[in-house]
Amino acid sequence: MARPIFVRFDVPPELSAKALEALELARDTGRIKKGTNEATKAIERGVARLVIVGEDVQPPEIVAHIPALCEEKKTPYIYVKKQSDIGAAAGLGVKSAAAAIVEPGRGKELIDEIIQKVQILK
Repeated sequence: MARPIFVRFDVPPELSAKALEALELARDTGRIKKGTNEATKAIERGVARLVIVGEDVQPPEIVAHIPALCEEKKTPYIYVKKQSDIGAAAGLGVKSAAAAIVEPGRGKELIDEIIQKVQILK
């Protein structure tokens, strides 16, 4: 049985930057889901390709279910330092605790690279 793909808190800054870049590319050329509720639905439906979660979410219970759900659905996820970065990459003027890339658009190769590096970090 394949192990789930995930990384938390010890994500190299360049990998976090690539995840945010992939989110921007998917926003512009593919499809994303913004916010905890939409990301959760995308994971549950099995359509999320990569989930990005903010480390600084308060209270942490807002996103506490996402790692377990991603592991259950075998969906890769990654933490980034600031939820404000997720919001900006998703094209929002506010913070976003989480986002899911549903259709990567031109970010497909970047997402594949992120997933491969996350597997190495485990």
